[in-house]
Amino acid sequence: MKDDLAHILVVDDDTRIRELLRSYLRDNGFRVSVAANAQTAREKMAGLEFDLLVLDVMMPDESGVEFTQSLREVANNVPILMLSALSQSDDRIAGLASGSDDYLAKPFEPTELLLRIRNILKRHSPASGMDEVSFGVCTFSLKRGELKRNNQPVRLTTRERDLLRMLAQRAGQPVARHDLAPPGSEDNARSVDVLVNRLRGKVEDNPSQPAYLQTVRGAGYVLHLD
Repeated sequence: MKDDLAHILVVDDDTRIRELLRSYLRDNGFRVSVAANAQTAREKMAGLEFDLLVLDVMMPDESGVEFTQSLREVANNVPILMLSALSQSDDRIAGLASGSDDYLAKPFEPTELLLRIRNILKRHSPASGMDEVSFGVCTFSLKRGELKRNNQPVRLTTRERDLLRMLAQRAGQPVARHDLAPPGSEDNARSVDVLVNRLRGKVEDNPSQPAYLQTVRGAGYVLHLD
């Protein structure tokens, strides 16, 4: 992170909320930029690298859900925390399904917002200063969560990205299936197996005989680097 401070981009069409978030997050040790809509956010992202987006769902022209989907479609895996006055479970599911990392309903307690931001940043922080790993024709940025194969971006789902990051952080060491499921999730061993098989299809030359993302019988999975 630049200057040891995470740089957050707040995207919200409500000027009052934008400025309140800017002030609050700055007071709590973050660098903060703001944008009133998705188009302005894109322009800022073209020239700056952000560690996290705090993104309102209900925006004119292009909603937060649509903006998130467009970022994920071009393999931009910047962490995203969605904010929305829509608190129904279907709305939350739609936000998470679009590729966001977390979803917080308005109104919210500022302290909860801060905790969620810090938890997301912690999950996305590279271990031991390591930023990028290479295996075969693939490279993976732990900080940005971006996978490239033969220098071409490979689209990852949020779960695929998180699983690959965990394996990369412990490269060469077996990681148990239950450790690869997110805390508090209902993911079981079978769902993790399915996720690993999907990843193999994206990183291996021969997914049926993986050279890098291998099964360790009775222990889980291991990522071998070059």
